[in-house]
Amino acid sequence: MAEALKPGWRVWDRAGRNLSAASDMGVSSTPSPQHPHRQQQFSSLEDKPQFPGASAEFVDKLEFIQPNVISGIPIYRVMDRQGQIINPSEDPHLPQEKVLKFYKSMTLLNTMDRILYESQRQGRISFYMTNYGEEGTHVGSAAALDTTDLVFGQYREAGVLMYRDYPLELFMAQCYSNVSDLGKGRQMPVHYGCKERHFVTISSPLATQIPQAVGAAYAAKRANANKVVICYFGEGAASEGDAHAGFNFAATLECPIIFFCRNNGYAISTPTSEQYRGDGIAARGPGYGLISIRVDGNDVFAVYNATKEARRRAVAENQPFLIEAMTYRIGHHSTSDDSSAYRSVDEVNYWDKQDHPISRLRHYLLGRGWWDDEQEKAWRKQSRKRVMEAFEQAERKLKPNPNLLFSDVYQEMPAQLRKQQESLARHLQTYGEHYPLDHFEK
Repeated sequence: MAEALKPGWRVWDRAGRNLSAASDMGVSSTPSPQHPHRQQQFSSLEDKPQFPGASAEFVDKLEFIQPNVISGIPIYRVMDRQGQIINPSEDPHLPQEKVLKFYKSMTLLNTMDRILYESQRQGRISFYMTNYGEEGTHVGSAAALDTTDLVFGQYREAGVLMYRDYPLELFMAQCYSNVSDLGKGRQMPVHYGCKERHFVTISSPLATQIPQAVGAAYAAKRANANKVVICYFGEGAASEGDAHAGFNFAATLECPIIFFCRNNGYAISTPTSEQYRGDGIAARGPGYGLISIRVDGNDVFAVYNATKEARRRAVAENQPFLIEAMTYRIGHHSTSDDSSAYRSVDEVNYWDKQDHPISRLRHYLLGRGWWDDEQEKAWRKQSRKRVMEAFEQAERKLKPNPNLLFSDVYQEMPAQLRKQQESLARHLQTYGEHYPLDHFEK
């Protein structure tokens, strides 16, 4: 027999009928033989929610969920700042050759950044964005992927292409918009793309790559392609509506995708303290149904381990993963930015001198006896020479033919576009002496 309701309780059925009235009069809630028509009554603990939109239990106490219900998500790391492995069981045990490729990719990217940044400052190219301080997020994640996995970048993932052996000559050609540029000079500098290396061309609008990457991942799932899509973005881009749409679609469609967030502290000039109130980006994952982790982005092995496991499970289980890599943008946002206006020199120097991903990996190599000061000196000289040769070659090359402005969009050029092309031809024929046409391919 059901237990009588306690005095003071009020229980209603789903039709809104007060089931506790009898109990208030000292009468058992159990149906009596004299009233066989009375419905079976249940206590509130037996009344389970049937709402289709959530999985939960009823409670009888008014309590709002606080923003910090998911807070203090730990940061996974493998190496400390001196390059020492903290937990031997987490050591990826990578061969010397592979770790040296990590290091050389990161330092070569750093060297290229310095030369191209100065090139822009000298007026040789129009724009540039450095990757200082975030090299570990690029290389660690790229190394954990299959070479055929599709990459959607934002605009600070040049190290992914660097690790996939994208030639320095093509980096330079893109930034100089010369005839060797795969994009035919139509893009701003640092907007790389390479079909052969499965790297989708970067576009400037923030976060547009996120829903696009989900669509590609869904297509890969439908085709049983046995590969993953990785989508890079910053914590600033995570504030865009496209991020919400992408996360939700990926979870509900169960897509094999890795969302890789580089949380570098600043969305251009906006610090994270003004960007969001929750515990970073990883805390958002569970709300969307994303399997999530936060890693030390300055620890290339932690990034590698997390990405490798996320890739394995994403393909095997058709599940989306969210990796939040905590790092720091040492350079200005771009050559259009002066970060001294919103952060101190001491803050930047700390990350540059005390917790740099390249320094941490160098400590690891030195400790293993895989690298020494002489090798460092020789490699720095060699890498600078390689970058300068590609730089000088790019400067000497002609710009693409101006007629390429109108091609590669329509199979048959529409009348309006043809009219614009003819207008440009007439303009150059009349005023061509005022343009450096000898710098362009005929």
